[in-house]
Amino acid sequence: MKIWIVIGSFMAGLSVLIGAFGAHGLKSKLNPMDLEIFETGVKYQMYHSLGLILIGLMGFQFKNDILTTPVFLLFSGTIIFSGSLYILVLTNLRWFGAITPIGGICLVLGWTLLSFNLFRY
Repeated sequence: MKIWIVIGSFMAGLSVLIGAFGAHGLKSKLNPMDLEIFETGVKYQMYHSLGLILIGLMGFQFKNDILTTPVFLLFSGTIIFSGSLYILVLTNLRWFGAITPIGGICLVLGWTLLSFNLFRY
């Protein structure tokens, strides 16, 4: 599970860079609604990066088999959710918005499965 601490830390740092890019590089180029969409992607990336770090740390206390699927769902969900929002805003390909809920579903399933697995443990 140590790898998820590394991946989560990297993704958290990347969210800071992406957020700075949005705040300083895109603010004058995007309309307020698109900037808000971009910021939502950044927030969700940071929140769930911290979740990956947390689950990685939990690997020292709990069996990995109860953490593997939830952490993969959080990772995949973050990439799909935030990534689709970034692509939607930066390319104006609005159909990427249809992909975003898939990422959201992965995130919900990841957190729900984690709580279920921990409850059963």
